[in-house]
Amino acid sequence: MHIEMTLNNVLLISQLSAYVIAFILSLCITVPMTMHQEEFRGHCLLFSNGTWTDEGQLAVDWASQAYCNYTIFVGVLLSVVSAIQIYRMAMYLYKESDSSFLSAFVDVVGSLFLCTMTVAAALMITLGFMVWCHDMTERFPSCEIAAGNAFDKQDGIDTANFYIELGTAQFGAWASMACWVGLSVFAMLKLCRYHQLENMRVSMFRERQRLINEGSGHLPKSSNAHTNPVPGPPQI
Repeated sequence: MHIEMTLNNVLLISQLSAYVIAFILSLCITVPMTMHQEEFRGHCLLFSNGTWTDEGQLAVDWASQAYCNYTIFVGVLLSVVSAIQIYRMAMYLYKESDSSFLSAFVDVVGSLFLCTMTVAAALMITLGFMVWCHDMTERFPSCEIAAGNAFDKQDGIDTANFYIELGTAQFGAWASMACWVGLSVFAMLKLCRYHQLENMRVSMFRERQRLINEGSGHLPKSSNAHTNPVPGPPQI
């Protein structure tokens, strides 16, 4: 029992630590992407491209805002779920208890679902940023050097921080994906442990029933031996 409680505490502490990291990484997605949209006046540079003019300006063909909105939504969702799970795991540790089998199953499904959404967001940020930087490198040595240059005065966007903002969001998305993969593994381990414990209970119950049945099968023979004594010699 002591070993089982120790394993439970180790798994709970691991989950709690991972959820704290996941919460911090979710902010690395939400905050820079929100700042980027504010500085670009609602435009989203992901998958946006354009044509350079002779005046050194970029006539941008802006892509849909849905790309940036999706990544912000994923970041907010990850932060909310992480905060809820941090509270749950902290309460389990405080009360020295653990989640139920159904709760562990929901954690597995939810973690895999969020992991899939995070992969999609990470791919959007990475591929969309590559498309934008491809146009930047047609005029500047690198995308990082292009940041801070006023190459789109027509739209009035602030280009000073787009490189660091998108780089931070890209790191946050891929790191969040790795973190949620780990959380999925932790949830699966807990689910497998519950399944093993249930199998042990069933096996112990069957063994107990077998022993009871064997004991009841020997009971009539011993009782007959005591209730039916051997008759003595007849009285004259």
